[in-house]
Amino acid sequence: MTELLDTARALDAADPLRHHLDAFAEMPGVIAYLDGNSLGRPLRDTGERIADFVRDDWGTRLIRSWDEQWMELPTALGDRIGAACLGAAPGQTVVADSTTVLLYKLMRAALRRAQGPTSKARSEIVIEQGNFPTDRFVAEGVAAETGMTIRWITADPVHGVRAEDIADAVTERTALVVLSHVDYRSGALADMKGITAQVHEAGALMLWDLCHSAGVIPMQLDEWGVDLAVGCTYKYLNGGPGAPAFAYVRSAHHGVLRQPIQGWMGAADVFAMGPAYSPDATIRQFISGTPPVLGMLPMQGMLDRIEQATIDGIRAKSKTLTDLAVQAVDEALAPLGVRLLSPRDAERRGGHVTIGHPDFRAVTQRLWGEGVIPDFRFPDGIRLGLSPLSTSHVEAVTGVLAVRDALTRL
Repeated sequence: MTELLDTARALDAADPLRHHLDAFAEMPGVIAYLDGNSLGRPLRDTGERIADFVRDDWGTRLIRSWDEQWMELPTALGDRIGAACLGAAPGQTVVADSTTVLLYKLMRAALRRAQGPTSKARSEIVIEQGNFPTDRFVAEGVAAETGMTIRWITADPVHGVRAEDIADAVTERTALVVLSHVDYRSGALADMKGITAQVHEAGALMLWDLCHSAGVIPMQLDEWGVDLAVGCTYKYLNGGPGAPAFAYVRSAHHGVLRQPIQGWMGAADVFAMGPAYSPDATIRQFISGTPPVLGMLPMQGMLDRIEQATIDGIRAKSKTLTDLAVQAVDEALAPLGVRLLSPRDAERRGGHVTIGHPDFRAVTQRLWGEGVIPDFRFPDGIRLGLSPLSTSHVEAVTGVLAVRDALTRL
């Protein structure tokens, strides 16, 4: 397979983003890290950034830092994510809570509107049966709380949700549609623009899960009319384990939608300490408790990198990485009975490639012990998560060849 490695070396030599590779922390004992779609690598300066924070912002400025910077950090950081990754104008994105909590907040806010006096006929939430468990679990819980009914979509396991699936599911009873932009299993990329337009034609609201697309797939939430979106920051935004998520709420819905967890940080006057809750009229309403300031530090360095590379440049490299991975799978793994479980067309694929084989659970355990780190997905899938700024083409091919070697040794 020297030809594959030669191709990878040539692509790395021509890669306009190759200088970013050196910005990431070393990985002792790791030959190939292929799980950037699950947990992004830390930057070299992440430890220094945290140490500076402890010494200066927290240790020296102490509580004064709330007035000087921390109070505005959730919206300031949200604006950076919106501009660099989402195609969102300022004032519509906020960093707060976990993905699960933000999904709950936005679903409840959307359904509260749907249950108003002019929307009594809208009684259904539309969601895909194979969506990530959190999305499904939250939707089921919200449906139970509100008396809504869930209409399940069955999508192709490789190609994901398509426009025709939505056309068959959305009716005058639909209140909210909840979908993932990139399928967490296959990497299939949904038509955000077209599907959002379909949902709006039916008079419903659209909520997108961006966990597997934020930071690797260009999008235009404002231009495409997206109502609501949630995404995590520990994958392609490299915020670290447990890093807070972000929520996007289109400006047209500010002051109209009202989230259910009424905390002091979402009040119109945070320090009024008044007798009753009055929500802020801006995106700040979707904050509840004290922002997780420490958890917002690591992603800031990655946003610097994304702003420099541009999301279009990152997407271009993502395509060459995943195309090369598919080629390597065809040449090195298909003869061993490995199935491609992702779309072949890079335009229909996100930042990871999924492959399947009955022995992949055992293969993954062997690979981890040898310093090659993909992730296993039940029942028999391996995801090759190729984060463009931290992954080289040689690393991608090395990982695929390691899967071949592990399979042949079982």
